[in-house]
Amino acid sequence: MGGAVGLKGTDGLAHEAAARGARPVAPERARSFFKLLAHDPDAGNLLFLTASGEMGEVLLSDFGFRYQIVYNSPEQSVAEDTRAACEELRHQGLDLMLFCGGDGTARDVASSVGEIPILGIPAGVKMHSGVFAISPQAAAELTLAYGRGELKVRETEIIDVDEELYRQGELQTKLYATAKTPYKPVLVQERKRIYSSRSEEEFKDQIAHFAMEFMRDGSAYILGAGTTTAKIAELMGIEKTLLGVDVIQDGRVVVKDASERDLLDLLDRVKRAMIIVSPIGAQGFILGRGSQQISPRVLRRTGIKNLIVVATPHKLEEIDSLLVDTSDSRLDRELSGRRQVVTGYRIAQLKDVRAASNI
Repeated sequence: MGGAVGLKGTDGLAHEAAARGARPVAPERARSFFKLLAHDPDAGNLLFLTASGEMGEVLLSDFGFRYQIVYNSPEQSVAEDTRAACEELRHQGLDLMLFCGGDGTARDVASSVGEIPILGIPAGVKMHSGVFAISPQAAAELTLAYGRGELKVRETEIIDVDEELYRQGELQTKLYATAKTPYKPVLVQERKRIYSSRSEEEFKDQIAHFAMEFMRDGSAYILGAGTTTAKIAELMGIEKTLLGVDVIQDGRVVVKDASERDLLDLLDRVKRAMIIVSPIGAQGFILGRGSQQISPRVLRRTGIKNLIVVATPHKLEEIDSLLVDTSDSRLDRELSGRRQVVTGYRIAQLKDVRAASNI
Protein backbone atom coordinates (compact mmCIF):
# COMPACT_ATOMS: atom_id res chain seq x y z
CA MET A 1 0.00 0.00 0.00
CA GLY A 2 2.84 2.40 0.74
CA GLY A 3 4.43 2.90 -2.68
CA ALA A 4 2.23 5.55 -4.27
CA VAL A 5 2.04 7.64 -1.09
CA GLY A 6 5.82 7.64 -0.64
CA LEU A 7 6.09 5.40 2.44
CA LYS A 8 8.39 2.85 0.75
CA GLY A 9 6.59 -0.01 2.49
CA THR A 10 3.95 -0.39 5.18
CA ASP A 11 5.64 -2.35 7.97
CA GLY A 12 3.88 -0.92 11.01
CA LEU A 13 2.40 1.93 8.94
CA ALA A 14 -0.72 0.46 7.33
CA HIS A 15 -3.00 2.93 9.13
CA GLU A 16 -0.85 5.90 8.11
CA ALA A 17 -0.80 4.69 4.51
CA ALA A 18 -4.59 4.46 4.51
CA ALA A 19 -4.85 7.93 6.05
CA ARG A 20 -2.75 9.27 3.15
CA GLY A 21 -5.19 7.75 0.67
CA ALA A 22 -3.31 4.55 -0.15
CA ARG A 23 -5.29 1.62 -1.50
CA PRO A 24 -4.31 -2.07 -1.23
CA VAL A 25 -2.49 -3.23 -4.36
CA ALA A 26 -2.45 -6.99 -3.72
CA PRO A 27 -6.16 -7.74 -4.46
CA GLU A 28 -5.97 -6.36 -8.01
CA ARG A 29 -2.61 -8.01 -8.67
CA ALA A 30 -4.03 -11.32 -7.48
CA ARG A 31 -7.12 -10.76 -9.63
CA SER A 32 -4.89 -10.32 -12.69
CA PHE A 33 -3.20 -13.62 -11.84
CA PHE A 34 -6.47 -15.53 -11.51
CA LYS A 35 -7.96 -13.93 -14.62
CA LEU A 36 -5.23 -15.39 -16.82
CA LEU A 37 -5.17 -18.69 -14.94
CA ALA A 38 -8.92 -19.14 -15.44
CA HIS A 39 -8.57 -19.04 -19.24
CA ASP A 40 -6.36 -22.14 -19.35
CA PRO A 41 -8.11 -25.53 -19.54
CA ASP A 42 -5.53 -27.07 -17.20
CA ALA A 43 -6.69 -24.75 -14.41
CA GLY A 44 -9.68 -27.03 -13.87
CA ASN A 45 -7.28 -29.67 -12.56
CA LEU A 46 -6.06 -27.43 -9.76
CA LEU A 47 -7.29 -27.58 -6.18
CA PHE A 48 -6.50 -24.57 -4.03
CA LEU A 49 -6.14 -24.75 -0.26
CA THR A 50 -6.59 -21.30 1.16
CA ALA A 51 -7.47 -18.97 3.99
CA SER A 52 -10.94 -17.51 4.30
CA GLY A 53 -12.19 -14.11 3.16
CA GLU A 54 -9.83 -11.62 1.53
CA MET A 55 -6.82 -13.87 2.16
CA GLY A 56 -7.89 -16.12 -0.71
CA GLU A 57 -11.46 -17.36 -0.53
CA VAL A 58 -13.11 -14.30 -2.15
CA LEU A 59 -11.11 -14.32 -5.38
CA LEU A 60 -11.14 -18.10 -5.73
CA SER A 61 -14.91 -18.03 -5.41
CA ASP A 62 -15.24 -15.14 -7.88
CA PHE A 63 -13.33 -17.07 -10.54
CA GLY A 64 -14.99 -20.43 -9.87
CA PHE A 65 -11.89 -22.38 -8.84
CA ARG A 66 -12.08 -25.50 -6.70
CA TYR A 67 -10.87 -24.67 -3.20
CA GLN A 68 -10.93 -25.71 0.44
CA ILE A 69 -10.57 -23.36 3.40
CA VAL A 70 -8.00 -24.57 5.92
CA TYR A 71 -7.54 -21.35 7.91
CA ASN A 72 -10.15 -18.87 9.11
CA SER A 73 -8.71 -15.37 8.91
CA PRO A 74 -10.07 -12.25 10.59
CA GLU A 75 -11.59 -9.43 8.54
CA GLN A 76 -8.41 -7.36 8.94
CA SER A 77 -5.54 -9.82 8.57
CA VAL A 78 -1.98 -9.10 9.73
CA ALA A 79 1.42 -10.75 9.30
CA GLU A 80 0.67 -13.24 12.08
CA ASP A 81 -2.27 -14.53 10.02
CA THR A 82 0.02 -15.09 7.02
CA ARG A 83 2.38 -17.14 9.15
CA ALA A 84 -0.43 -19.05 10.88
CA ALA A 85 -2.15 -19.82 7.57
CA CYS A 86 1.14 -21.06 6.09
CA GLU A 87 1.79 -23.25 9.13
CA GLU A 88 -1.62 -24.87 8.60
CA LEU A 89 -1.10 -25.22 4.85
CA ARG A 90 2.32 -26.76 5.41
CA HIS A 91 0.71 -29.96 6.70
CA GLN A 92 -1.73 -30.35 3.79
CA GLY A 93 0.62 -31.87 1.20
CA LEU A 94 0.88 -28.82 -1.03
CA ASP A 95 2.78 -28.91 -4.32
CA LEU A 96 3.22 -25.13 -4.46
CA MET A 97 2.60 -22.21 -2.11
CA LEU A 98 1.38 -19.05 -3.88
CA PHE A 99 1.34 -15.66 -2.19
CA CYS A 100 0.77 -12.07 -3.26
CA GLY A 101 2.79 -9.22 -1.75
CA GLY A 102 6.37 -7.99 -1.36
CA ASP A 103 9.54 -9.01 0.44
CA GLY A 104 7.91 -8.78 3.88
CA THR A 105 5.25 -11.29 2.87
CA ALA A 106 7.92 -13.50 1.28
CA ARG A 107 9.74 -13.55 4.63
CA ASP A 108 6.57 -14.55 6.49
CA VAL A 109 5.75 -17.31 4.01
CA ALA A 110 9.29 -18.70 3.80
CA SER A 111 9.58 -18.86 7.59
CA SER A 112 6.53 -21.12 7.81
CA VAL A 113 6.35 -23.49 4.83
CA GLY A 114 9.44 -25.64 5.24
CA GLU A 115 10.54 -27.31 1.98
CA ILE A 116 7.40 -26.48 -0.04
CA PRO A 117 8.29 -24.45 -3.16
CA ILE A 118 6.89 -20.92 -3.08
CA LEU A 119 6.06 -18.42 -5.81
CA GLY A 120 5.30 -14.72 -5.35
CA ILE A 121 2.78 -12.68 -7.32
CA PRO A 122 4.52 -9.27 -7.19
CA ALA A 123 2.54 -6.59 -5.34
CA GLY A 124 5.04 -4.85 -3.08
CA VAL A 125 7.11 -1.68 -3.04
CA LYS A 126 10.43 -3.44 -2.59
CA MET A 127 10.93 -6.87 -4.14
CA HIS A 128 14.57 -7.89 -3.87
CA SER A 129 13.93 -11.62 -3.30
CA GLY A 130 14.26 -14.18 -6.06
CA VAL A 131 10.90 -15.91 -5.49
CA PHE A 132 8.80 -13.40 -7.45
CA ALA A 133 7.48 -13.81 -10.95
CA ILE A 134 8.08 -10.67 -13.00
CA SER A 135 4.32 -10.05 -13.27
CA PRO A 136 0.99 -11.60 -12.20
CA GLN A 137 0.62 -12.98 -15.72
CA ALA A 138 4.05 -14.63 -15.54
CA ALA A 139 3.09 -16.13 -12.16
CA ALA A 140 0.05 -17.74 -13.81
CA GLU A 141 2.19 -19.22 -16.57
CA LEU A 142 4.72 -20.56 -14.06
CA THR A 143 1.97 -22.06 -11.92
CA LEU A 144 0.42 -23.93 -14.84
CA ALA A 145 3.78 -25.13 -16.19
CA TYR A 146 4.83 -26.35 -12.74
CA GLY A 147 1.50 -28.12 -12.32
CA ARG A 148 2.10 -29.93 -15.63
CA GLY A 149 5.53 -31.06 -14.43
CA GLU A 150 7.38 -28.95 -17.00
CA LEU A 151 9.51 -26.94 -14.57
CA LYS A 152 12.10 -27.72 -11.96
CA VAL A 153 12.68 -25.67 -8.83
CA ARG A 154 15.78 -23.71 -7.92
CA GLU A 155 16.96 -22.47 -4.56
CA THR A 156 16.96 -18.71 -4.18
CA GLU A 157 17.28 -16.08 -1.49
CA ILE A 158 14.68 -14.24 0.55
CA ILE A 159 15.99 -10.69 0.96
CA ASP A 160 14.38 -7.80 2.82
CA VAL A 161 15.43 -4.33 3.90
CA ASP A 162 15.15 -2.44 7.15
CA GLU A 163 12.15 -0.22 6.35
CA GLU A 164 13.02 2.39 8.97
CA LEU A 165 16.45 2.91 7.42
CA TYR A 166 14.94 2.61 3.94
CA ARG A 167 12.62 5.55 4.62
CA GLN A 168 15.65 7.54 5.78
CA GLY A 169 17.45 6.87 2.50
CA GLU A 170 19.71 3.99 3.57
CA LEU A 171 19.45 0.69 1.72
CA GLN A 172 20.46 -2.09 4.09
CA THR A 173 19.50 -5.55 2.88
CA LYS A 174 19.63 -8.77 4.85
CA LEU A 175 19.41 -12.42 3.88
CA TYR A 176 16.57 -13.96 5.89
CA ALA A 177 16.15 -17.39 4.34
CA THR A 178 16.51 -19.54 1.27
CA ALA A 179 13.55 -21.03 -0.52
CA LYS A 180 12.71 -23.19 -3.49
CA THR A 181 10.79 -21.66 -6.37
CA PRO A 182 9.66 -22.86 -9.83
CA TYR A 183 12.07 -21.38 -12.32
CA LYS A 184 11.93 -20.43 -15.96
CA PRO A 185 14.40 -17.84 -17.34
CA VAL A 186 12.87 -14.40 -17.89
CA LEU A 187 9.63 -15.19 -16.00
CA VAL A 188 11.25 -15.20 -12.56
CA GLN A 189 13.02 -12.02 -11.49
CA GLU A 190 16.63 -12.00 -10.38
CA ARG A 191 17.65 -10.77 -6.98
CA LYS A 192 18.48 -7.03 -7.04
CA ARG A 193 22.18 -6.26 -7.42
CA ILE A 194 24.05 -3.15 -6.31
CA TYR A 195 27.01 -2.20 -8.49
CA SER A 196 30.02 -0.42 -7.04
CA SER A 197 33.30 0.22 -8.83
CA ARG A 198 35.45 3.08 -10.00
CA SER A 199 34.23 2.77 -13.60
CA GLU A 200 30.62 2.76 -12.44
CA GLU A 201 31.13 6.03 -10.58
CA GLU A 202 32.88 7.57 -13.58
CA PHE A 203 29.95 6.76 -15.85
CA LYS A 204 27.49 8.08 -13.26
CA ASP A 205 29.47 11.32 -13.24
CA GLN A 206 29.29 11.50 -17.04
CA ILE A 207 25.54 10.88 -17.02
CA ALA A 208 25.09 13.51 -14.31
CA HIS A 209 27.10 16.16 -16.18
CA PHE A 210 25.01 15.59 -19.31
CA ALA A 211 21.78 15.72 -17.30
CA MET A 212 22.83 19.01 -15.69
CA GLU A 213 23.03 20.50 -19.19
CA PHE A 214 19.63 19.43 -20.51
CA MET A 215 17.92 20.15 -17.16
CA ARG A 216 18.48 23.89 -17.69
CA ASP A 217 15.46 24.13 -20.01
CA GLY A 218 13.05 25.23 -17.26
CA SER A 219 11.11 21.95 -17.12
CA ALA A 220 10.28 20.24 -13.83
CA TYR A 221 12.31 17.02 -13.61
CA ILE A 222 10.87 14.12 -11.65
CA LEU A 223 13.82 12.01 -10.46
CA GLY A 224 13.15 8.39 -9.57
CA ALA A 225 14.99 6.41 -6.91
CA GLY A 226 18.54 5.13 -7.23
CA THR A 227 22.21 6.04 -7.07
CA THR A 228 22.43 7.17 -10.71
CA THR A 229 19.68 9.76 -10.33
CA ALA A 230 21.12 10.71 -6.93
CA LYS A 231 24.44 11.52 -8.62
CA ILE A 232 22.66 14.05 -10.85
CA ALA A 233 21.33 15.87 -7.79
CA GLU A 234 24.70 15.62 -6.02
CA LEU A 235 26.55 17.41 -8.81
CA MET A 236 23.89 20.12 -8.73
CA GLY A 237 24.54 20.59 -5.01
CA ILE A 238 21.16 19.12 -4.08
CA GLU A 239 20.50 16.42 -1.50
CA LYS A 240 18.43 13.75 -3.22
CA THR A 241 16.07 11.36 -1.45
CA LEU A 242 18.05 8.26 -2.47
CA LEU A 243 15.17 5.82 -2.22
CA GLY A 244 12.37 8.24 -3.00
CA VAL A 245 11.18 10.58 -5.74
CA ASP A 246 12.18 14.27 -5.85
CA VAL A 247 11.35 17.05 -8.30
CA ILE A 248 14.01 19.52 -9.44
CA GLN A 249 13.34 22.67 -11.44
CA ASP A 250 15.77 25.46 -12.31
CA GLY A 251 18.46 23.96 -10.11
CA ARG A 252 16.43 23.63 -6.91
CA VAL A 253 14.20 21.04 -5.26
CA VAL A 254 10.53 21.96 -5.64
CA VAL A 255 9.10 18.73 -4.20
CA LYS A 256 11.07 16.41 -1.90
CA ASP A 257 10.21 12.74 -1.31
CA ALA A 258 7.06 13.15 -3.38
CA SER A 259 3.96 10.97 -3.29
CA GLU A 260 1.77 10.29 -6.31
CA ARG A 261 -0.60 13.04 -5.10
CA ASP A 262 2.30 15.49 -4.82
CA LEU A 263 3.33 14.76 -8.41
CA LEU A 264 -0.20 15.16 -9.75
CA ASP A 265 -0.52 18.49 -7.92
CA LEU A 266 2.80 19.59 -9.41
CA LEU A 267 1.63 18.70 -12.92
CA ASP A 268 -1.31 21.07 -12.44
CA ARG A 269 1.16 23.93 -11.89
CA VAL A 270 3.98 23.43 -14.40
CA LYS A 271 4.03 23.82 -18.17
CA ARG A 272 6.26 20.83 -18.82
CA ALA A 273 7.62 17.95 -16.77
CA MET A 274 10.14 15.23 -17.53
CA ILE A 275 10.77 11.94 -15.72
CA ILE A 276 14.25 10.46 -15.19
CA VAL A 277 14.48 6.84 -14.04
CA SER A 278 17.19 4.18 -13.84
CA PRO A 279 16.72 0.38 -14.01
CA ILE A 280 17.02 -1.84 -10.95
CA GLY A 281 20.27 -3.79 -11.16
CA ALA A 282 19.93 -7.31 -12.65
CA GLN A 283 16.11 -7.11 -12.68
CA GLY A 284 15.79 -4.38 -15.32
CA PHE A 285 12.61 -2.75 -14.03
CA ILE A 286 12.37 0.98 -14.76
CA LEU A 287 8.71 1.39 -13.73
CA GLY A 288 6.49 -0.58 -11.34
CA ARG A 289 9.16 -1.35 -8.76
CA GLY A 290 10.61 1.02 -6.17
CA SER A 291 9.36 4.36 -7.53
CA GLN A 292 5.64 3.56 -7.53
CA GLN A 293 4.88 7.22 -6.92
CA ILE A 294 5.50 7.57 -10.68
CA SER A 295 2.13 5.97 -11.32
CA PRO A 296 0.21 5.43 -14.57
CA ARG A 297 -1.69 8.68 -13.93
CA VAL A 298 1.57 10.59 -13.49
CA LEU A 299 3.08 8.99 -16.60
CA ARG A 300 0.08 9.80 -18.77
CA ARG A 301 -0.06 13.39 -17.51
CA THR A 302 3.65 13.86 -18.15
CA GLY A 303 3.62 12.05 -21.49
CA ILE A 304 5.62 8.90 -22.21
CA LYS A 305 7.75 10.80 -24.73
CA ASN A 306 9.08 12.78 -21.76
CA LEU A 307 10.48 9.68 -20.01
CA ILE A 308 14.29 9.60 -19.84
CA VAL A 309 16.13 6.39 -18.87
CA VAL A 310 19.70 6.55 -17.54
CA ALA A 311 22.03 3.65 -16.74
CA THR A 312 25.73 2.88 -16.67
CA PRO A 313 26.98 0.61 -19.51
CA HIS A 314 27.83 -2.21 -17.07
CA LYS A 315 24.36 -2.25 -15.55
CA LEU A 316 22.81 -2.21 -19.01
CA GLU A 317 24.95 -5.14 -20.17
CA GLU A 318 23.62 -7.25 -17.29
CA ILE A 319 20.02 -6.71 -18.41
CA ASP A 320 18.45 -8.48 -21.41
CA SER A 321 15.73 -5.86 -21.70
CA LEU A 322 14.18 -3.08 -19.64
CA LEU A 323 10.88 -4.00 -17.97
CA VAL A 324 7.75 -2.06 -17.08
CA ASP A 325 4.97 -3.31 -14.81
CA THR A 326 2.77 -0.32 -13.97
CA SER A 327 -0.47 -2.33 -13.45
CA ASP A 328 -1.86 -0.56 -16.55
CA SER A 329 -1.43 -3.08 -19.37
CA ARG A 330 -2.26 -0.57 -22.11
CA LEU A 331 0.32 1.89 -20.80
CA ASP A 332 2.90 -0.90 -20.53
CA ARG A 333 2.34 -1.73 -24.19
CA GLU A 334 2.69 1.94 -25.16
CA LEU A 335 5.99 2.13 -23.28
CA SER A 336 7.32 -1.00 -25.01
CA GLY A 337 9.74 -0.90 -27.94
CA ARG A 338 13.24 0.39 -28.60
CA ARG A 339 14.24 3.28 -26.37
CA GLN A 340 17.37 5.36 -25.95
CA VAL A 341 19.19 4.99 -22.63
CA VAL A 342 21.66 7.67 -21.57
CA THR A 343 24.89 5.85 -20.61
CA GLY A 344 27.45 8.67 -20.48
CA TYR A 345 28.14 12.26 -21.49
CA ARG A 346 26.12 12.76 -24.69
CA ILE A 347 26.22 8.99 -25.19
CA ALA A 348 23.17 6.74 -25.48
CA GLN A 349 22.42 3.12 -26.32
CA LEU A 350 19.25 1.59 -27.70
CA LYS A 351 17.57 -0.99 -25.46
CA ASP A 352 14.33 -2.92 -25.75
CA VAL A 353 11.59 -2.03 -23.27
CA ARG A 354 9.13 -4.85 -22.64
CA ALA A 355 5.89 -5.13 -20.72
CA ALA A 356 6.41 -7.70 -17.95
CA SER A 357 2.81 -8.86 -18.41
CA ASN A 358 3.49 -9.84 -22.04
CA ILE A 359 6.62 -11.93 -21.47
